[in-house]
Amino acid sequence: MKALYKAKATATGGRDSSVSSDDGTLDFNLSVPKGLGGAGGEGTNPEQLFAAGYSACFGSALAHVAREKKVDLGDYTVTATVKIGKNEEEMFQLAVVLDCYLPTVNVEEGEELVNEAHEVCPYSRATMDNIDVTLNLLLDE
Repeated sequence: MKALYKAKATATGGRDSSVSSDDGTLDFNLSVPKGLGGAGGEGTNPEQLFAAGYSACFGSALAHVAREKKVDLGDYTVTATVKIGKNEEEMFQLAVVLDCYLPTVNVEEGEELVNEAHEVCPYSRATMDNIDVTLNLLLDE
């Protein structure tokens, strides 16, 4: 792969510590959520950071696909819900739900755009066949 950009972040400890990027733009405290046995705290957690990154990346993939098809997406949004749990082998596992709100397209066009974005999004490609990703199309009625 020819790298076009590189991001670097360091966690000082695990889930109950801090994380920062090498350029200083990110500098967060981390907290273990109550659902995972932690205190809950005011810090973020890896699942929230993954949800933020995936929703932004998928949104860009949608915009890319729409531009190629000359489709105006309007004020679209992508909300990623990242779940963590245990699988049958009692190993931790992630699952993601992507809610794509596309106010200016019909159902057929929206489904095509969302499915194509899923094919080109680097996050989707990285998680393909590794975790369950559910794609939801949300439209105005």
